[in-house]
Amino acid sequence: MKRTHLPLNGLRVLDAAARHLSFTRAADELAVTPAAVGQQIRALEDTLGVVLFRRTTRGLELTAEAEAGLGALRGGFLQFEEAVRAMQAGQSSKSLTIAAPRDLTVKWLMPRLAEVAAGDGDLRFVLIAADDAVDFTEANLDLAIRWGEGPGEHEGEALESEGMVTIVAPGGGDATIGWHGAPSSGGTALVQVADAGLAIDAVSAGLGRATVPEMLASADIAAGRVTVIGDPQPSRFGYWLVAPLPQWRQAKVKALVAALTA
Repeated sequence: MKRTHLPLNGLRVLDAAARHLSFTRAADELAVTPAAVGQQIRALEDTLGVVLFRRTTRGLELTAEAEAGLGALRGGFLQFEEAVRAMQAGQSSKSLTIAAPRDLTVKWLMPRLAEVAAGDGDLRFVLIAADDAVDFTEANLDLAIRWGEGPGEHEGEALESEGMVTIVAPGGGDATIGWHGAPSSGGTALVQVADAGLAIDAVSAGLGRATVPEMLASADIAAGRVTVIGDPQPSRFGYWLVAPLPQWRQAKVKALVAALTA
């Protein structure tokens, strides 16, 4: 069924003017001028084809037509308020669904989510493995982390990193370990793996050396499982926290982004 177009601004002004029986006091409540209230009422009367107010010696009075609709109008505004509260209730949810590459989740994200959760026992996380572009609507996502040159079509913030590092295990060999998306080494890799996280594990096992994102290798470097050869190399690519604007504005997403970029 086709819905009738509702002049919501005019109806809101009618409600205020009817409660105060004064355009001046209604204007004060709505933070507009009395003239603007009068214009809205006249426009509403034109739209509805009825007279809503009459001026008498006693002041402003409602017509019978206006009186007949006020109860339903005010009930409708209450339902609007309930609808808004229901929609906002999702913002108070402590559950976040996050899509991220598998290796980033294992090597970097999970330890940080554990720190975040330690500060708020009500938080719940749903983690989805996603290496490519994700459909936020289909997956019901709150936030995604992806590798690229920027946030693309979404809102986003970069995760700080020193770029790419070449790593080797203590006593490890010189063979190259390749991974999907790795910088070209100019030769054939001894071992080829699916992602940078598996490349780090292969290096740790002594299979050779690999060039990987510094932030993924940071825990293995700190633990002494691998060491860095040379200086980090800047990269135009990096990891980005991204989400469409409605999700990006959610309080729970803002708080998580702030924690992950602190």
